[in-house]
Amino acid sequence: MFKKSLFATILFICFFLKMNASMILLPMDLEQKNHLKAYGITFWILDLDVEAWWLLNYRGGSFAFPHSLAFEKECQTRGVSFEVMPDAAFNRILDEIAQPEVNMDVMKLEKAPKVAVYTPSEGFKTQKGEQIQPWDDAVTLVLQYAEIPFDKIYDDEVMSDKLIEYDWLHLHHEDFTGQYGKFYAGYHSQIWYKENQELSESIARSHGFEKVSQLKLAVVKKIKEYVIGGGFMFAMCSATDTYDIALAADGVDIVDKYYDGDAPDPGAQQKLNFDKTFAFENFQLVKNALEYEHSTIDNHYGRNINPEQDYFTLFDFSAKWDPVPTMLTQCHTRTVKGFMGQATSFRKEHIKSSVLVMGENKPMNEARYIHSPVGQGFFTFYGGHDPEDYRHYVHDPDTDLNLHPQSPGYRLILNNVLFPAAKKKKRKT
Repeated sequence: MFKKSLFATILFICFFLKMNASMILLPMDLEQKNHLKAYGITFWILDLDVEAWWLLNYRGGSFAFPHSLAFEKECQTRGVSFEVMPDAAFNRILDEIAQPEVNMDVMKLEKAPKVAVYTPSEGFKTQKGEQIQPWDDAVTLVLQYAEIPFDKIYDDEVMSDKLIEYDWLHLHHEDFTGQYGKFYAGYHSQIWYKENQELSESIARSHGFEKVSQLKLAVVKKIKEYVIGGGFMFAMCSATDTYDIALAADGVDIVDKYYDGDAPDPGAQQKLNFDKTFAFENFQLVKNALEYEHSTIDNHYGRNINPEQDYFTLFDFSAKWDPVPTMLTQCHTRTVKGFMGQATSFRKEHIKSSVLVMGENKPMNEARYIHSPVGQGFFTFYGGHDPEDYRHYVHDPDTDLNLHPQSPGYRLILNNVLFPAAKKKKRKT
């Protein structure tokens, strides 16, 4: 029944595409009422095997696709602002963008990427019904709000080589060093913490590992293979720095007795191998197991800034010559409100020279948003936990994105989600 309905829908769309030689433009400047759902509309169009265009730096990074009454209705239903224009008007926009002196370009979006989120499933709860990880995840929230479909995967799926089925992978708030977020001092007596530890140890044993840190290292290596092979990996908060710490500490015990029952290697710092990491180098481990910090990657020590003045600036890139960072920084503002997390920002002295900084807080000498190719794929690290919740605590309620439909910070996440749709498109010469 579903297939018949889908087939009828496609026929309906094709009929209107032929009847209407015009385009729908989703403006992404301040004329757009709901920027976040505009990404969802574009994803939905691609999922119907209809091509779309990303107009880089044109009115905030607008989207365009062939007109149909069905598409109009969907925009209206989701509350997305749109403009209908004849082909001639759209061609004039393309001519304007093509001018060599204009910092704009057109990127064709070809196919909706298959999206996965690395996170414990909803079934992972304590015996009292609490979530094993009692905090929200910004990417999961915005994917749901934008109505972009995704699968939840976790250690079992990664270890079973399921990553190859996906084009884009997000790493949920995770501690890949096997130290449970270094929450021991504040939360080790909490039921959710105890049962999370029991669950993690059980999963580790099921895969033949004695320690959770060993399992997480194996997961990190699988993800690295995925990226090198052509995957797109996006991480936020503690999943950024702990990912690289785990890679650097391959074969070295950096985990204290509170987390794995024995003491760490006293010479662990000297044994770190920064050649194995994606983004960071020459960082120092935080050896105090009871301190809520993993390393000097995070610009935590001495970061004294008024929350009302905490902003970071997006860099301007050449759309025609640097389309990748241009796509990832599309926004209706170049100044984005800062927000904190276990890994809030990245100290510039620890960022490898091969990594591109796309957003920074210059007075703090910190990067907030970084990106780089690795092999055939790419990674993006985004500091902080929730773009619309400055300081998110354990058990705080989920952010209601109905209150933030024009969020610049959340737009950066969705830029990354659509990025794989354009991966095969070469710049026009």
